Amino acid sequence: MDWKDYIVAAPEIVLLGLICLVLIVDLFTDDEHRVRTFWVSILALIGMLLVLEGTGSATRAVIFSGSYVSDPLSQVLKISAVIFVGIAFLYSRDYLRSNEIHKGEFYLIGLIGLLGMMIMMSANSMLTMYLGLETLALSLYALVAIDRNSVTSAEAAMKYFVLGAIASGCLLYGISWVYGVTGSLQFHEIAAAIRMDPTLNSLPLWFGLAFLIVGIGFKFGAVPFHMWLPDVYQGARTPVTLYIASAPKLAALALFLRILGDGLGGLHETWAGMILVIAVLSLLVGNFVAIAQSNIKRMLGYSTIAHVGFILLALFCGTEQGNAAALFYTLTYIVAAAGAFGMIILLSRRGYDAENLVDFKGLNARSPWFALMMMFLMFSMAGVPPFVGFFAKLNVISAVIDSGYTALAVLMVLASVVGAYYYLRVIWYMYFEEAEDKAVIQAGTDTRLVLSLNSVAVLVLGIVPGWLMALCIQILG
Repeated sequence: MDWKDYIVAAPEIVLLGLICLVLIVDLFTDDEHRVRTFWVSILALIGMLLVLEGTGSATRAVIFSGSYVSDPLSQVLKISAVIFVGIAFLYSRDYLRSNEIHKGEFYLIGLIGLLGMMIMMSANSMLTMYLGLETLALSLYALVAIDRNSVTSAEAAMKYFVLGAIASGCLLYGISWVYGVTGSLQFHEIAAAIRMDPTLNSLPLWFGLAFLIVGIGFKFGAVPFHMWLPDVYQGARTPVTLYIASAPKLAALALFLRILGDGLGGLHETWAGMILVIAVLSLLVGNFVAIAQSNIKRMLGYSTIAHVGFILLALFCGTEQGNAAALFYTLTYIVAAAGAFGMIILLSRRGYDAENLVDFKGLNARSPWFALMMMFLMFSMAGVPPFVGFFAKLNVISAVIDSGYTALAVLMVLASVVGAYYYLRVIWYMYFEEAEDKAVIQAGTDTRLVLSLNSVAVLVLGIVPGWLMALCIQILG
């Protein structure tokens, strides 16, 4: 290794140093001035964006004995993750302060989770990927349980931890089988071994592949590995739910593209069938079960499962168009999800969480502007034109049709129609029901501004979606 290797890996190295800085600042900050930790964390994220911009390259570089890769895909995913973690921090600040859980640990653990995501996005080895995954997972377990006085949060954290440990064990077991068959942990060497020796494509490798898909399915929250997702979304404090619903989805996408794309792409015909079953089940279960939910966080949790079905169906195609559509869908979905959970935080106040659908009744009378913003977000998630969610769904359906699965595309359209019901129900409550809660919305100017920009973004990206799709095609081409 030489100094050039460290420049390529500068984002992770700098982030680790900034985490130490945040830890030291928080150590010398009392509860009354905890906002200092927030601002230091935001400055750290801004610094990370500058580092990522300065070290980015259009070429692919593999360093650290083949365990780390820097390419346009990792660059885009990391920049997106940093932005969404920053948005989660900003939305969460006032909520945490009003509920007396404004602790420096929230920002510190959030940054450690970001480090795990970035390691996953640049992993070129099964071992590196697993280390990044565990760094992220342990951070999420701690975040879910950050409110020590909440029995619901503690229960959700315990469920998440137990199921996450099982999924992590399955992933590690699958890695051991792949290593035993191919003799390597690095993705490009695994792909080369399968390509050079077709006899490796046999039962032992399929066995390991099945366990890998269990781990990947759990990180996505796909059926039948979705048991944790609705409970964690509902049980965790809303800022934590916002964090889990946004940037980690990018890490899950990287997990799929690196392991099944870069490493086991030669086995596409083998794993495609498994992914198809998981994706269709996610699409159906997510949409139909969401209809019965009265808690909006739980409803959005099941809708996340349905959206994961779309993403997996795009990846199922195994084509550049499908992978680009999956990346586009993930990025645009996270924009809408961050705004939706941000809106729940906006309507919450000290001792009161706006977690139920009825809490959105009469929002138009209380705040016409934010009712309009929430309508934008719901329309985008439902796939109504001209919002970006429509083009995200259209790109996935086009990729599926081009791969020759017309019946599957019809199923996706019908599932989207079912999904539109529970999104439109939120809009009905906001505009056609009388408000039960008439309290004044309490939020800082910066939070209101960013939330408004977040919501308007789903319309702007829907009007001009071409540049983002072109970027996705370029980095995955």
